Amino acid sequence: MANNNRRRYIEILKASTKLGLTSFGGPSAHIGYFREEYVQKRKWLDDKLYADIVALCQFLPGPASSQVGISIGMLRGGILGGILSWIGFTLPSVLLLMLFAEIITQTGSFESGWIQGLKIVAVAVVAHALMGMGKTLTPDRPRITVAIIAAITTLLIPTSWGQILIIVLAGLFGVIFYRNEKVPNTVSMPLTISKKTGVIAWILFFALLILLPLFRPFVQATWYAIVDIFYRVGSIVYGGGHVVLPMLEREVVPGGWMSSETFIAGYGAAQAVPGPLFTLSGYLGQIMGSYSGAAIAVIAMFLPSFLLVVGTLPFWGIIRTKPRIQAALKGVNAAVVGILLASLYDPVFTSAVHDSIDFVIVLISFSLLVFYKLSPWIVVIITAILGALGFAIFG
Repeated sequence: MANNNRRRYIEILKASTKLGLTSFGGPSAHIGYFREEYVQKRKWLDDKLYADIVALCQFLPGPASSQVGISIGMLRGGILGGILSWIGFTLPSVLLLMLFAEIITQTGSFESGWIQGLKIVAVAVVAHALMGMGKTLTPDRPRITVAIIAAITTLLIPTSWGQILIIVLAGLFGVIFYRNEKVPNTVSMPLTISKKTGVIAWILFFALLILLPLFRPFVQATWYAIVDIFYRVGSIVYGGGHVVLPMLEREVVPGGWMSSETFIAGYGAAQAVPGPLFTLSGYLGQIMGSYSGAAIAVIAMFLPSFLLVVGTLPFWGIIRTKPRIQAALKGVNAAVVGILLASLYDPVFTSAVHDSIDFVIVLISFSLLVFYKLSPWIVVIITAILGALGFAIFG
């Protein structure tokens, strides 16, 4: 039995590490990579169960693709299987972004053209993500209206608590407007996690979310501030990695941890590496508190995802049958599109585009992504080169 478990854990780590090294293209692409590896190739689960897991992770706040990987790891090998699945999928991009942060810290300069290119490509990537999410999540006039109101409110009330209020109100709107829509059928999950364990996970999730900010004024330590910031953002962000951008920016830039240029450069670099965009926390943590800061930030950023998955999986079959939950989610997802629209302007566009040359590069990178269908990591390299050339020729 012990040998079987060991082989199973090694298999989970190998499969997830392969995905962590090769999964470029953002959450939607990751879902496709996971299906190919886990459903088609390894046959760990079928399409119906996979679709149900994806639906669960879209429902939860946090990085959806990472949560899908964690969930499949837990179905395969319990909680340890989920941890190993997360390590394999996340660690490669964390290490690469920590290295980039170290280079930035050592040079201390943001005047080079390739870094400007990394900031510029973020404009194209966020705009591309906004287009895709908008088609799916705002297919009708009421949800388009919710998205526009959310964008306006985000720009006028630029705080993380303002965004929480937007999400809550959008959820209430969804309950009222979409409560009579039909809910899809569900399938059973072969899960070893008990409902008692799920309840404990939920208690831990809310206890940390409430207590960390309460005690922060009394604990004047960098590590505690990092835990508070990244746990809180990881707990409340809906819509995946691109939506985490405005929330993190408003935590670390006004707080004096780093400049807006440093932040956007890291976001651009995160487009060039495989794996989840939440690994941007490794870059930010490295700048805020060196190697230990990076480790703390990454763990704090993803811990809510673990607790939410462990807490929800045992109850998901019941939750999905509730029309009000599905209705609320429709409103929340529309608000996510609006928050992303606001972040496209500030801080992404305002920090990256300073003149017509920058905007020309934005148009080129956007066209390569949308019309020529190039992989994001290729577009990142091309844009970095264009930024370096633009800097060399035009200063």
